[in-house]
Amino acid sequence: MIQLLLQILLLPLLFTRTDATFRFASYYGDHMVLQQKPSQAVVWGFGEVGAMVTVTLLRGMDTISKTAVIVKGDVGVWKVLLDPMDYGGPYHLIAHQTFKQEITSIHLDDVLFGDVWLCGGQSNMEMTVSQIFNASKELELASQYPYVRLFTASLVTSDIELLDLAKVDLEWSIPTRKNLGNGDFTYFSAVCWIFGRHLAQKLKYPIGLVESVWGGTPVEAWSSKTALSNCGLSESSKEKIQSRFEVTDTATGPCQYTVLWNAMIHPLLNMTIKGAIWYQGEANTGLNTHLYNCTFPTLIQDWRRSFHEGSLGQTDPNFPFGFVQLSTFMKTQPHDNYPEIRWHQTADYGYAPNPKMPNTFMAVAMDLGDDDSPYGCVHPRDKHTVAYRLYLGAQAIAYGDQSVPFQGPFPETIDVYYNYSYMNITYNEELLINHTCGQIFEVFCSVGININGESHYAWVPAPAKSPSSKVVTVLFKGCSHISAVRYAWYDWPCEYKKCPIYGIHSRLPAPLFIKYFK
Repeated sequence: MIQLLLQILLLPLLFTRTDATFRFASYYGDHMVLQQKPSQAVVWGFGEVGAMVTVTLLRGMDTISKTAVIVKGDVGVWKVLLDPMDYGGPYHLIAHQTFKQEITSIHLDDVLFGDVWLCGGQSNMEMTVSQIFNASKELELASQYPYVRLFTASLVTSDIELLDLAKVDLEWSIPTRKNLGNGDFTYFSAVCWIFGRHLAQKLKYPIGLVESVWGGTPVEAWSSKTALSNCGLSESSKEKIQSRFEVTDTATGPCQYTVLWNAMIHPLLNMTIKGAIWYQGEANTGLNTHLYNCTFPTLIQDWRRSFHEGSLGQTDPNFPFGFVQLSTFMKTQPHDNYPEIRWHQTADYGYAPNPKMPNTFMAVAMDLGDDDSPYGCVHPRDKHTVAYRLYLGAQAIAYGDQSVPFQGPFPETIDVYYNYSYMNITYNEELLINHTCGQIFEVFCSVGININGESHYAWVPAPAKSPSSKVVTVLFKGCSHISAVRYAWYDWPCEYKKCPIYGIHSRLPAPLFIKYFK
């Protein structure tokens, strides 16, 4: 039926030619999802400089929209904005190029409109459905979500910003068992897929998922030169990454500054998207750890600006950005930089969204450690919980459902009573307390006098109890003075889903925090 329709529509063009120079950009294809209204979807590609390109959107025999532009620039680029479209489909998209009285046509079938989400990061985002807990059951769900569509960019680096993707691993596809579980650390991302199917099930319309990830890569590789310069980084300031990962073949991604921004993000900027989710940070426990509170928030700001400009203003300049706060790494040989990175992931606020990271949402994962993971303990297999916690944040932040609890408890006030050697930490919601987790609170306690006659401080565990539904009392008997308190400041702070503090309503874990006193 579709083929017959095409013959009818193209009947006047029987004598046109096919020209390799006239094409859509690499990430347009059959089965794709374009961003629905109120935004307008961008469609772009390459052609003969000076030619006229007409893009027509059809549903059945009906013309929905038609737009014409001139091919411009040294390399010959055309770009159009489609009319704002309600979700749904399928549609047929035809582009005609008229050049020197010759007409060339290209077309796309089964095009849907819905929400497009970009999924980025390193190997924990890269893990496929076949690598996670209950993989067989998850793979069976593929056929139930034909309106979730998948796309994966290839692993490519570049020293300069590319206009288009150099290579594609998975062209736009309907989900299947094969493309969801195609080997280890390839495609398709388990976190991205499960997040997307939750959205599709809730929203009842198409979801497009664009995967652009590479294992073992630092945030600097995904950042533009402009973003890095805002944090005082340049080519001359590079440091060698100090990797402590167990699985070396998934931890050897490119660490050079900007090379993945250039090759795997910059080419996507013309795409109109709804939002992004991100799972990265492990590589930065060995590279510029102290700067992550700048480099990560700046990446978000820079991506937002760049996608807004690239899409001719159609991607929201403050689009929703979700991220996974790092899980665990080593239980027996802890990596001290893991809690520091977790803290820096929030720009040192401890929660998201926050004043420096507006319109963001965070999935806490420090209670999902997996010491028996065959992919190394840095790669926990419970991606269902990670994706579901991201989905909760997306409901609240991206889709405005304020009734959805998406954050774990966080301190509102801390009152210190030195005369009685305790402090009361009052949280912003009622607590579900696990009393079997030991002394996970610590205080920065004066423990003696140093050689200069000054007080010497050290972090010491502090017992805690909960006298009421929202208050935790931390004891610091034996400390003449304390200057700070912190919670869960460990690489591996608790066993699987057994951290000490969860929200009684949200059932989400309290994130780590640190508080210094004046």
